Parts: sequence; structure tokens; C-alpha cells
Amino acid sequence: MKILYLSIAILCALTACKCPLKKGCSTKRDTAGYGRSSYLLTSNNLAETGERTDADGRVLVQDRAFYEYDSYSLDAGSRAALKTQSQWLQDNPEINITVVGHCDERGTRDYNIGLGERRANTVKRYLVSQGISSRRITVISKGKDDPVVFGSNEAAWAQNRVAIVIPQ
Repeated sequence: MKILYLSIAILCALTACKCPLKKGCSTKRDTAGYGRSSYLLTSNNLAETGERTDADGRVLVQDRAFYEYDSYSLDAGSRAALKTQSQWLQDNPEINITVVGHCDERGTRDYNIGLGERRANTVKRYLVSQGISSRRITVISKGKDDPVVFGSNEAAWAQNRVAIVIPQ
């Protein structure tokens, strides 16, 4: 039985991170200590952790908003992360973004495509309310088709209930 559990643990460790677009992958803990795995999306991405920090470790900008199960409402933490994104976009008016909505593996494909789109549109609406032009923001949904991390447990599902801002 111990061998089975050990084998499962090793398999989970090996498949815990999926790297979209072949851009690199990291399983480092983020600087806020949440332990969320994240990945590099572009060569000028905010950081491997989804955050850009200054030399003192203060978070300057974050690129993702997390959601509760079956929800597309922004909580206080996600609004705070998007506030940093809004400021970064105001400081970089030449940059357009794509907001990618993701879902966990539960539910049908069609339902999750819709939920991922609602999540991405919630981020877009928030950024527009902060003064960012809607023309700078493209929205797409991956639903459950392109998970941020693999896994069939709450830790993996929490990683996949996310909208990620990708600079273009």
C-alpha cells in the first residue's frame, strides 16, 4: 500500500505543472506565500510566480485573479491583484493584453468554456472600470481544456479556477 501511495505522489509531482505554449514552467512558491504553481506566458511576463516584485520583495504587479468553485465574482484578493495590473497598464499604455479564463476539470466542457469566458470578462470589466481602454483587452476562455496544473484534487482545482492577464 505504501508503494502505491508513493507512486501516486511521484506521479502527481511529475504532472503538477503544465506549461502552455511551451514557454517555460515553474513550481516555485510565490512571494506572497500562497504556494501556487504558475508558468511563464511570454518573454516579458511579470515573473515566474505571476508577480513582479521590487528589490525589497514588495509586490508591484500581479497577473491573475483566482475564483471560488463555480463562481466568476472577484473577491478582495483578486481585486487587489487587478489593481496592481491596472496601474501597470496605465504606466505602459502601448501594451495590449489578453485575459485567459480557466476552469477546473469538473463540469461539462461547454459549461466550463462559458464559465471561463465569464471569468475573463469580469477581469476585463474591472480593468475598464479602472480606466483601461477596452480596446486594449482581448478575452478568451480555455475552460477546462488547458489546465494551469494537472490534478484531481482541491489544490489543483484551486489553481485552475483563474483568469490570467497576458501582455501582448
